[in-house]
Amino acid sequence: MTLTFYTNPMSRGQIVRWALHEAGADYDQVLLDYGTTMKALDYLKVNPMGKVPAIVHDGKTVTECAAICAYLAEVFPASGLSPTENERADYYRWLFFTAGPLEQAITDKHLGITPTEDQQRMAGYGNLERAVDVLDGALSNREYICGVRFTMADVYVGSQVDWGLQFGTLPERNSFKAYAERFRERDAYKAAKAIDMALMPEAED
Repeated sequence: MTLTFYTNPMSRGQIVRWALHEAGADYDQVLLDYGTTMKALDYLKVNPMGKVPAIVHDGKTVTECAAICAYLAEVFPASGLSPTENERADYYRWLFFTAGPLEQAITDKHLGITPTEDQQRMAGYGNLERAVDVLDGALSNREYICGVRFTMADVYVGSQVDWGLQFGTLPERNSFKAYAERFRERDAYKAAKAIDMALMPEAED
């Protein structure tokens, strides 16, 4: 099997690199720049959106971080990161809650968009405070998003919490800090972060 990973170290590609390491996947890396190679015709054939990350696995392309995470868990079953029957509902619920309502609410806040009460019915997430409270409630009584076991959903949800705490887009709730402390100790997290941190000076040249 061949797996090519298209990324930039200062991007959501960090999520997928962590997922690749958790899955134990061997991969070839292609580094892209935002203003040049990411918009070049060769890469637009991979992802017409002109953004990273993307993977091409045995000729099949997968984009969107949450989709890539779920895909990797399935095609590398030995990693044990797919949900069990009892975990499946929480796995998909919180994976897509974080990829949808939570990320949209954070993005809108960053862009200075605050939906009015009427607009909140259309926005899908209501408001950022509600989305944050919902995730806080989910993490307040469990170690990981599906319970006591780390799954691939934690790579995606964990990345959002990790960045949120680092950049101040999420409040420093006790549940978020405790959750982050747990996954930051994982070998795959540390290995993936070390690679991206080492690549950043190269990307800035």
